[in-house]
Amino acid sequence: MDKEESLADTVKTIFYAILIAMLIRTFLFEPFKIPSGSMYSTLYVGDFLFVSKYTYGYSKHSLPFSMPLFEGRIWADRPQRGDVVVFKFPQDNKTDYIKRVIGLPGDKIKMEHGRLYINDQLVEREQIEDFVLRDKDGNVERYRQYIETLPGGVKHKILEVSDSEDFDFVPEITVPEDYYFMMGDNRDRSDDSRVNVGFVPFENLVGKARVLFFSYDSAKGPWYKLWNLPRQIRWNRFFDKIN
Repeated sequence: MDKEESLADTVKTIFYAILIAMLIRTFLFEPFKIPSGSMYSTLYVGDFLFVSKYTYGYSKHSLPFSMPLFEGRIWADRPQRGDVVVFKFPQDNKTDYIKRVIGLPGDKIKMEHGRLYINDQLVEREQIEDFVLRDKDGNVERYRQYIETLPGGVKHKILEVSDSEDFDFVPEITVPEDYYFMMGDNRDRSDDSRVNVGFVPFENLVGKARVLFFSYDSAKGPWYKLWNLPRQIRWNRFFDKIN
C-alpha cells in the first residue's frame, strides 16, 4: 500500500468517525456541562451529563446550530412533571439552560412565601439536613434543604436561602398551551420561568438529562495543576442517574 492510499484510508476513517459522532450527538445523546449552581443539590457546577435527544422527539434545536430545516417537533412526546430538561433560552433561542419541569400546559402556578402551589394545591415539602457549599477560599454557604413532592409523586431535593427572597412570591399564572414552566432546584439562586426565562415553548426542548459521566470541583484547585486532579474529581458522582 502506497502513502497516498494510506492517507486516503486515514481521511475516510476520520470522516466516518466524525459523521457517526455527529449522528449520535444529533439523534441519541449529547453531552452537557453544568456551568452554574441553579440546580444544586441535584446538579453541581462541574458536572458533565448526557442528555437523551430522542425522549421528546426532534425540533430544529435538536440539530447543530439549531438549523431551521423544519418547524415544530417530529415524533413528539411530552415531558412529564419533574423531568430535568435542557432547553434553548426563549429570549435568544441559542443559549442552553437546564431546569426542572414544574408546570405543564394549562397548569395554574403561584408562589407565596417560598411555597409552591400547582392548580391551587400546596406542594408538599419536608425539611432535611442543610446543604453546605464551600468555595475555593474556604467560605461556607449554607442552605435549607427540602424534599419536595410534586403532583404525580416525583420527589426531588430543593434548596432555599429563606422563604422571603425576591423569587419566593409569584402571582398566579396559567401556563399556555404548548409551553412549560421551569424552575431550578436552587430556588433562590435560579433564573427560570419566574424571572427572565418565562414560559418555555415545547419546540425549545433539547432533551432530557439522564446520567452524569464526569464531575470535578474547580474550588479544589485550578485545572492546569494536574497534581490537583485526583482531589478535584468527584468520583462518587460518576454514572449517577439524574432524578
